[in-house]
Amino acid sequence: MKQLREQQGFSINQLAEAAGISNSQISRIENGVRGVPKPATIRKIANALAVPYSDMMKQAGYIETGLEANHQEVPEWATYKDRRDFKKMLEDDDDLMFDGIPLDEEDKKRIKDVLTGLFWEAKQMNKRKKSGESDQRP
Repeated sequence: MKQLREQQGFSINQLAEAAGISNSQISRIENGVRGVPKPATIRKIANALAVPYSDMMKQAGYIETGLEANHQEVPEWATYKDRRDFKKMLEDDDDLMFDGIPLDEEDKKRIKDVLTGLFWEAKQMNKRKKSGESDQRP
């Protein structure tokens, strides 16, 4: 983020003002003092720097690059049913809309990228939860 900020000629104070967040928060993010910012904060920074939100989300680790780049790549633990469910979710041809307005292709791609990460994360948590329950049974 620091490199992007400097490339665009922003000072920490200028970026903070443009993004609507504190300069100390920008500084803590850049110096690694603060953990991964929330998606809403990342969106503000991406908008202020005029860079794609999805790129910033990848950098922050919210979107796994491998899954986003190749939707056929799946975690080792995924079952046939998991892969089928995921494929069905991605191939759904219904128009994606927000507030009754169809989304353009870039917005659809962003949503699918985020959904990819969330889908596999949720599946993995579910599997851990289920295996934890079965481990506790007599």
